[in-house]
Amino acid sequence: MEKRLYKKTNGQMICGVCNGVADYLNADVSLVRLAAVIAACVSFGTVALIYLAAAVILPEFNG
Repeated sequence: MEKRLYKKTNGQMICGVCNGVADYLNADVSLVRLAAVIAACVSFGTVALIYLAAAVILPEFNG
């Protein structure tokens, strides 16, 4: 089965991007969220812009 990256709306906090990334990487969603927040602070907002772009571009998955 082919792995695809989606926004997961089941268990989402804001847009479901971190939840989808965690599912794609088979990682804990809390660790992905923590890494996203730290990366957004360290990169002076670049990661936050990437998150917003992913929130707009990625399709939703309700599973």
